[in-house]
Amino acid sequence: MERKNFLRSLAMTAISAPVLLEACKKDSKETDALLAGGTAKTEAACIPTDPDMAGPYPLYGSRGSAINRVNIADNKPGIPLNIDITVQSVYRGCAPVTNARVDIWHCDKDGYYSGYVNDGYLGVQNNQGRLFGRGLQYTNSVGKVHFASIYPGWYPGRCTHLHAQIFIGTTLYLTTQIAFPDAINAAVYNTSQYIAHGQNPTTNYLDSIISDSLATELATVTNSGGVYNLSHVIKI
Repeated sequence: MERKNFLRSLAMTAISAPVLLEACKKDSKETDALLAGGTAKTEAACIPTDPDMAGPYPLYGSRGSAINRVNIADNKPGIPLNIDITVQSVYRGCAPVTNARVDIWHCDKDGYYSGYVNDGYLGVQNNQGRLFGRGLQYTNSVGKVHFASIYPGWYPGRCTHLHAQIFIGTTLYLTTQIAFPDAINAAVYNTSQYIAHGQNPTTNYLDSIISDSLATELATVTNSGGVYNLSHVIKI
């Protein structure tokens, strides 16, 4: 928990800094509303989503119009996954945040990330110049974004997860991760498309990065006729 508290303190310091506040005000009216309505008091059920590290594969240099899209699968094989993320403001009683930028990225079904050279169970893969599993969208009037992708695989030492960053204007408000229910992972990894890699030995509770923040980072995932649907609320 010390690491999470440190990350959160950095985020809150950045948000409260006067210079940054002025920059936010110039970015959008949404930022004004988010900050101006704030008090230290929040509803019991409306707590901020835990911050987490961006990890080794954020690919900051290749963001923008190329990944401003709904379909992020890029024809990669895997079980279809719909991703619905809602952004809410803790300082406005968990009201939806409109026009927030949501960036996400995750590995393919075999545990490899786009944009990098990865060494995995299939050997070394050079995925530089590729963008599969990466996308950004802006939240609508109810604070929601939608992506269409494939169910991610896994790599040693980590539970099944995806990464997310929330921006308002040009200000990064939160870097976090989203975990998948272990039982759903086990079912997916037993299917014909995933069984060659086998089960992920690192469950959510064995993952040193995410195990202490599952209360705010564990998504709801359901199966509808072989298509999986992920829904998650990120509170900033």
